[in-house]
Amino acid sequence: MKDKLLLLIKIQECDSLLVKLAAKKKILPENIEKLNKEFQLIKEKTEKNKIKYEELKSRHVENENKIKKINEGIVKTKERILEVKNNKEYQAMLMEIETAESARGEVETEIISILEELDKLVVLVKKEEEDLRQSQIKYEQEKKTLEDDLNAVDTDTADLEQKRIDLQKNVPGELLSKYEKIKKRNNGIGVTSVWKSVCNGCHMNIPPQLYNEIRRSDELFSCPNCNRIIYFQDMEKPS
Repeated sequence: MKDKLLLLIKIQECDSLLVKLAAKKKILPENIEKLNKEFQLIKEKTEKNKIKYEELKSRHVENENKIKKINEGIVKTKERILEVKNNKEYQAMLMEIETAESARGEVETEIISILEELDKLVVLVKKEEEDLRQSQIKYEQEKKTLEDDLNAVDTDTADLEQKRIDLQKNVPGELLSKYEKIKKRNNGIGVTSVWKSVCNGCHMNIPPQLYNEIRRSDELFSCPNCNRIIYFQDMEKPS
């Protein structure tokens, strides 16, 4: 009977590992998706400031063109002022020049503001691009690790399932059926150890007489509390 118990323990080990692998199979794709989203946010933040930088550069060019156009207009007005024949036209042209110079001043003030912001942005964008480069290296490494783990899950699952099939061939059908029923009722654990009169499945004490019998006998015993198949294991000895 001890040989059958050892087989059940090995089957239980396979089943417990299969449960963990199934959990990994579910959580790993979620972790990959989370990683993708986090990296995408970093990319979008960097791209946003790059777009802002390019937009400011375009505004700077537009304003430089405005200045150029205003200056050309002032030059033409000053040329025309030499041809005026009365004071009224002369005063009108002076007002036109004054208005143009005022508009030019406003544009020049905006250009200064844009240049100051561009100076800040160019530093920020450069830093963010370096941060993005470092983040991408880390992202690709972490993603590869997660994808490798995910690929390994399928291989490990197939190996464990085959190992379980091989093990259960040597377990009597009635005993295997009993194990499966107990496991189903007890969160996937059908066989567990006992140490210092405590069942490691339900963590309840078992009667001293039963504990002594488990330690001495090779027979199969069940926990009176959770009904799991139990066996003695010295938890202080290295496994």
